[in-house]
Amino acid sequence: MTDTLETCRLLDAVDLWPNGPPGGLADGATAPSLRPVLPQGDAPTAAIIVCPGGAYGHLADHEAEPVARWLTRIGVAGLVLRYRVAPHRHPLPVADVQRAIRLTRVRLDEWNIDPQRVGVLGFSAGGHLAASAATMFDRPTPGCGDAVDGESARPDAAVLCYPVILGEPYGHEGSRRNLLGPEPAERDVEEFSRDRLVSDQTPPTFLWHTADDPVVNVQNSLSFAASCREHGVPVELHVFPHGMHGIGLAFGHPSAGAWTSLCEAWLRSVGFARVGRRGTAGAAPR
Repeated sequence: MTDTLETCRLLDAVDLWPNGPPGGLADGATAPSLRPVLPQGDAPTAAIIVCPGGAYGHLADHEAEPVARWLTRIGVAGLVLRYRVAPHRHPLPVADVQRAIRLTRVRLDEWNIDPQRVGVLGFSAGGHLAASAATMFDRPTPGCGDAVDGESARPDAAVLCYPVILGEPYGHEGSRRNLLGPEPAERDVEEFSRDRLVSDQTPPTFLWHTADDPVVNVQNSLSFAASCREHGVPVELHVFPHGMHGIGLAFGHPSAGAWTSLCEAWLRSVGFARVGRRGTAGAAPR
């Protein structure tokens, strides 16, 4: 069913894995899904898959559909990803985001998507997952053996919002524990620091963080940006002086509230956002 609003169309969520997710589903867990929130209009648009945060233990609602609605206001389709969290372990969340990227490219006609402009955006642990999509797209993950598996899992752009990137000493232990479990493999511990996986194939990336984030240290964003620069990946980083962790869209915040306008400008520069939409990003979605 489609809910027609002033600036967007909300579609029903689509199961990522129609025959059940590979790796299984814990008792009582919600099946992984993707919910399209589409801008009005007939022209094919860019799409960004939104990965809410929650330390790989839950999914934060304020970093989900409200963000997708904001994207539609700048002419970008927002697709909210409900990925598997604990007790599910790595690599199941990565399989979910890869499947979401591939599925978006398969549904290009139905959702009016340009398959060459499919990005990812994530907050906190969702930022870690988005960084995984931007750096691990060539890693094999379980599939369904259907047409979706044949599509590329590489995103064309990445937006990382106060992301978890690093392991110790600057990382977020709760996210690492929820994703890797109590006795992780040594390689998984090393690769949890996604800055180590950046390559010249990592897509253009936009990051923002607050300098005094008390939960996820700003060094996480600094390290990822430094790795992008080292590998020649176009990167834009904004560090705001103040702001609590988990502030999402941050509308009205005296410092970090500027991130949406800055991100909109960056999305225009990489061919994602609609040209001529200045002034819309700072307004709260309806």
